[in-house]
Amino acid sequence: MAFVLGAGIGLGVFLTAVGVLGRPVFRPIARRRPVLMSPHVLALITGALVAGLAAYALTGWLAGALLVVVGVVAAPRLWAGRADHHREVARVEAIAAWAEMLRDTIAGAAALEQAIAATGPVAPAPIAEPVARLAVHLDIEPLPAALRRFADEVDHPTCDFVVAALVIAAEKEARDLGPLLGQLATCARDEAKMRTRIWIDRAKTRTSVKVIAGCVLLFAAGLLIFSRSYLQPYDTAAGQIALLVIGAIFAGSLIAMDRMARIEVPERFVARRPE
Repeated sequence: MAFVLGAGIGLGVFLTAVGVLGRPVFRPIARRRPVLMSPHVLALITGALVAGLAAYALTGWLAGALLVVVGVVAAPRLWAGRADHHREVARVEAIAAWAEMLRDTIAGAAALEQAIAATGPVAPAPIAEPVARLAVHLDIEPLPAALRRFADEVDHPTCDFVVAALVIAAEKEARDLGPLLGQLATCARDEAKMRTRIWIDRAKTRTSVKVIAGCVLLFAAGLLIFSRSYLQPYDTAAGQIALLVIGAIFAGSLIAMDRMARIEVPERFVARRPE
């Protein structure tokens, strides 16, 4: 009880100070596509619930079951870093390739709408579907609106630079669009190389996160199997609270280390205007 009251007082002081200084507590959450009903997420939630029930059946700890559920849900985040990195680099490379396609097509004396339509069937795979839809939308809505819709579908700040150049060219009839697209493609490829270098440099941090998490899990499993009496203090209500506090500290540490190993993506600046 004293711990809970002390934490509440500390939180109140923190929120009061934040309010006086006028600083936001949380960053605004970017709008993303709904994924709660995808089969992958449903399978993950089901597996987490089953693992939590199994942990409760083995230990009788409600706190332990809760920690297991949280751990199973968070595990893909810790171990999917490599796939996320390759996916991100592939998207940036695809955006660069598409910008070069537009540049080369425009150089052949084609209009911007014709250039975009020509790249629809041959766009790079990571952005093939958004580009194909963009080519279709050119027939039913103005080019600037279709480009902003395309930027929302790709949802990447590097794509926003290309879309901004195309929107300006469509609205203001900007000159030298081809060289500008070529420069944007070069910058996008340099960004992909930079991300790869940073990813390699932070490999040690990512490995540390996985090693620490694996060692703690093995140690806990060993105690449950070979020295159950050592964990008897956690059978009480106070022990369950202590277990939750320990789990929260451990989870916070892993989250902090995971964030240190990841690359923050800048905010987007091109958005579709309200209709």
